[in-house]
Amino acid sequence: MHHDIDPTETREWLESLDSVMGAEGVERAAYLLERMAEQASREGTALPYSVNTPYRNTIPASREARMPGDLFMERRIRSLIRWNALVMVIRANRREGDLGGHISSFSSIATLLDVGFNYFFRGSDDKREGDLIYFQGHSSPGLYARSFLEGNLTETQMDNFRREVDGNGLSSYPHPWLMPDYWQFPTVSMGLGPIQAIYQAHVMKYLDSRELVPRDERKVWCYVGDGECDEPESLGAIGLAGREKLDNLIFVVNCNLQRLDGPVRGNGKIIQELEGVFRGAGWNVIKVVWGRLWDPLFETDTEGRMQRIMDETVDGQMQNFKSNGGGFVRKHFFGQDPEVLKMVEHLSDEDIYNLNRGGHDPYKVYAAYHAAVNHKGQPTVILAHTIKGYGFGDQGQAQNTSHQLKKLDIEGIKAFRDRFGVPVPDEDLESLPYYRPAPDSPEMRYMRQKRDALGGSVPRRRKDSQPLAIPPLSTFKAQLEGSGDRELSTTMAFVRQLGTLVKDKQIGRRVVPIVPDEARTFGMDGMFRQLGIYTAEGQKYTPNDHSQLMYYKESQQGQILEEGINEAGAMSAWIAAATSYSTNDYPLIPFYIFYSMFGFQRVGDLCWAAGDMRSRGFLLGGTAGRTTLNGEGLQHQDGHSHLLSATVPNCVSYDPTFGYEVAVIVHDGLKRMYQNNESVYYYITLMNENYVHPAMPEGVEEGILKGIYRLQNHEVESDSQPAPRVQLLGSGTILNEVRAAAVMLQEEHGVSSDVWSVTSFTELARDGQHTERWNRLHPQAQPRVSYLTSCLENAEGPVIASTDYMRLFADQVRSLIPADYTVLGTDGFGRSDTREKLRSHFEVDRFHVVVAALGALARQGKIETSVVSDAITKYGIDADKPNPAIS
Repeated sequence: MHHDIDPTETREWLESLDSVMGAEGVERAAYLLERMAEQASREGTALPYSVNTPYRNTIPASREARMPGDLFMERRIRSLIRWNALVMVIRANRREGDLGGHISSFSSIATLLDVGFNYFFRGSDDKREGDLIYFQGHSSPGLYARSFLEGNLTETQMDNFRREVDGNGLSSYPHPWLMPDYWQFPTVSMGLGPIQAIYQAHVMKYLDSRELVPRDERKVWCYVGDGECDEPESLGAIGLAGREKLDNLIFVVNCNLQRLDGPVRGNGKIIQELEGVFRGAGWNVIKVVWGRLWDPLFETDTEGRMQRIMDETVDGQMQNFKSNGGGFVRKHFFGQDPEVLKMVEHLSDEDIYNLNRGGHDPYKVYAAYHAAVNHKGQPTVILAHTIKGYGFGDQGQAQNTSHQLKKLDIEGIKAFRDRFGVPVPDEDLESLPYYRPAPDSPEMRYMRQKRDALGGSVPRRRKDSQPLAIPPLSTFKAQLEGSGDRELSTTMAFVRQLGTLVKDKQIGRRVVPIVPDEARTFGMDGMFRQLGIYTAEGQKYTPNDHSQLMYYKESQQGQILEEGINEAGAMSAWIAAATSYSTNDYPLIPFYIFYSMFGFQRVGDLCWAAGDMRSRGFLLGGTAGRTTLNGEGLQHQDGHSHLLSATVPNCVSYDPTFGYEVAVIVHDGLKRMYQNNESVYYYITLMNENYVHPAMPEGVEEGILKGIYRLQNHEVESDSQPAPRVQLLGSGTILNEVRAAAVMLQEEHGVSSDVWSVTSFTELARDGQHTERWNRLHPQAQPRVSYLTSCLENAEGPVIASTDYMRLFADQVRSLIPADYTVLGTDGFGRSDTREKLRSHFEVDRFHVVVAALGALARQGKIETSVVSDAITKYGIDADKPNPAIS
């Protein structure tokens, strides 16, 4: 604070400001302050700058919207929810297995959720879609406890918390895959809830702007911990929400000041820090710091002395105040200033200890929520001050160990019961009974009344939506018939298929092309003018390429989502679109195309969450293959995305070579996801190398989808004994190297071959694993044969596979191949050079395929080893060069 050289003048200015606010309102006062700031700036005055307001509630007590319900009834219900959540976790940990569970996070957020359930969270019914709520993951016990009280979960299910294998259990955290009728969004991987919520609100407005799904007054709520805000994903996209004025988005940050191990900002103030960050990003910030018991003290703090203490007290000390009692607070908080200490001399130590935090005061929370849902033109963040382990006393309240609290001793349980007035007698405490009032009790009637008025129970998830009419495969006739003499890439073949789909009268409007910022790279710039790029405010400028046919067209009705250089954001937008069948009862068909290196490797956690959320749509890994994207070098060249995609159980992955393969795969995906309502999503790699695409051979559709089919064979005519034979496998662009190798083997070495197009080593491996498992568990039944084994069991000769990916990719099917098997792959770091040089370096080109085939034949005694050595010399292969995997 600067020294005030003229307190009288200062008081006069402040009184004038009070007069304006009293007579004309705060808007007029704000206007005058802005004009004075402009005047001072013109005169060169250095204005004080701050994005922070004092450490107090944003909404003054005099301007709070009044909560209309029965405070005491709601407290009784909230107390029963707290009790049942505690009982569920403790009972789970009394049984064998040490299954864990967290109750401290819910204890801090209970009031924040309860006010939402009673007054704000809209459920879905026949007339309207409900709000979308991203619940803080660690608060799941409280959500289960509320559902139990409402009668939506049974006592058996509660006792099966974290016991899911035998069925009828409750998942540890929100997981739609495990509870598809209940949870909508997985949120416990820190940071993923916030970024997904932002793009969910973004896509909600996109649907409304395109007149596909009316937004009405739906909101996206996101509950996030203050410690979670350190995750880059949590705050990384808040600028988008501010720019697009997403007033359908509300963040509620549970500021209990604690991470898992200790304070979030022990030496700072996390609420103030977050206020500055969000205000700078254009958000409406509402702080709910102090409960209503502080209001009388604020009224007497006319000189701002108590406020200064609040502003200067760091979070580590604030935590101490709730873990050390009222006497400690009197001495170490109020006692910092004798005048402030006098303000509380009429209060007992217990009264001081009971001075409540804003996040535990339903009146303050209601006022904040009411302001948030009625605010227009900005997203809102509510920063609510809470206490971790609230209600657990010495055993857990505001302790650094609160997050690990899973059990209470009998005295702790008794104290908890007494504090919250739960009607369980002493003699029953040891057995820890759940408590649910009779169906016709006042509490149950009140709960039902509140939820019925808002549209029904929450959480609740829609599993399926109406099937779509999928166009026939013949729709992609141009790709099925090949490219003739023209060379093109699989990327261009896909873009043409996408262009066909967006014109389809049945599903065209549902197609959502998504790119991070590479549409021109993928040849999609022709769609700019045709479809338009969605933007919330339209196009306020004339693009400098407006005179060109494919100019950059932005529009509020645009169909393309171009999300900037932001793979996490683009993936979050894709997830929102890919789950629209559930969240909006309106299936969208999203196609997200990206540099394959910056897909699963960059946003793998979101890809896993997409599987958990039962997303349905297409991911297109463009410029794929470690040697196919030449020139870009190590950071861009992908040789392992298919290994990463294979980790997601419901991600169906393909590496096609030809346009007709892409067409068959895309068509199959449309049928499975949008006609049959299967909860899978597709990952398809696309290449930027141009070559001629043949027409689709007859009868190969099944093999394309299962993962392999015989493409061609090369026979060596011999009047004497049959020529040696090999089986050559390839995928993606390297299949063309394999095809060339087959010709060389035939013409230069007298070796016959069958060439197989492998569209998915991953799907072949999964089929093999399913087959092996079935055989293992049915020892007396006729053994089943995997699809790959059935294709190759009568094929003659060793098998050689070459791909543009690490050898593990093709090696995952080794156990299914009934022959000698050699795998070539691109292990190691990429680098810049021509495709020919790169393929030679990684030893996956036609020459290395030939040498590998000859080597396999030599090992079987079909040819002499000298033939292999001669081939190595002939093709100029350096047998002593460093291994590319480590060079």
